Amino acid sequence: MKAVVINEPGGPEKLIYQDVPTPTTKPGWSLVKIKGFGINHSEIFTRKGLSPTVKFPRILGIECVGVIADTTDPHRLPTGQRVVSIMGEMGRAFDGSYAEYTLLPNDQIYPVTTGLDWMTLATAPETYYTAYGSLKNLRLTPSDRVLVRGATSGVGVAFVNLVKACYPGIQVAGTTRSLAKRDLLLAQGFDAVIEDRAGVLQTDQRFTKALELIGPATTKDTFKHVAAGGIVCSTGQLGNQWYLPKFDPIMDLAPNAYLTSFYSGNVDDEKLNAMLRLIEEKHVTVKPTKIFSLAEVPQAHAFLESKQSFGKVIVLN
Repeated sequence: MKAVVINEPGGPEKLIYQDVPTPTTKPGWSLVKIKGFGINHSEIFTRKGLSPTVKFPRILGIECVGVIADTTDPHRLPTGQRVVSIMGEMGRAFDGSYAEYTLLPNDQIYPVTTGLDWMTLATAPETYYTAYGSLKNLRLTPSDRVLVRGATSGVGVAFVNLVKACYPGIQVAGTTRSLAKRDLLLAQGFDAVIEDRAGVLQTDQRFTKALELIGPATTKDTFKHVAAGGIVCSTGQLGNQWYLPKFDPIMDLAPNAYLTSFYSGNVDDEKLNAMLRLIEEKHVTVKPTKIFSLAEVPQAHAFLESKQSFGKVIVLN
């Protein structure tokens, strides 16, 4: 089969498109024919050598959509079953989705029932599922004033699409370090755009709910813009900072406010299919910004790292 292999950390040029043996099943694992997958910032970190547990050579890729090609669980995962896989140790402890086939643990393969096409389905798993879980944890109401910190990211765009489909009149503001992306954000459905200048929001507005996608690098500043009793959901770590240094919960949280979190490893068949049903029933906009082929994975990485990066980038086989 064809795959994109990385033998040593470095830039996008380290991702090599080549022939490798197609995996064969083993007890507890099944073979998935990959139809598509998203490119994620965490894979860029790994490519650069910033994931210390990942050993090279490796086929990266933490998510995929496809069909079961060879199964060791014919009851739950029959041959031909449409499936999604996200997170776990895929693309980290074992080879992931940058390939035509991937061998996955059965408990990390989620059968789905959906009429969505492969392009839409490939766009949904990591970003839309993360946005969906965050939406649930924020306990949104139609009267909320919502802030999305890191709005130009794939999860940021997915979140506003889901929120607007569920609560059409709700007000959602998005942040960006580059006001050149203002029109793009407004076109995606954001009602206002706020500049994030060196980790400080250029506004005195306050919001009842905030989705924090930059992470610990900006969490304290985000709480300065949260109303009393509000909720911040810390979901992303785009600021390349994993911990909150010198965090004082009494002083750093807004009065009577709440800090929660969500990540896509919190997944099961029921929640994943519920998200897909919501997308179909509410006619949620699910479109990638860019589509690449498997051989173009290095170009996909380069785009995601560029100043032009916006929304979700996917690969279709």
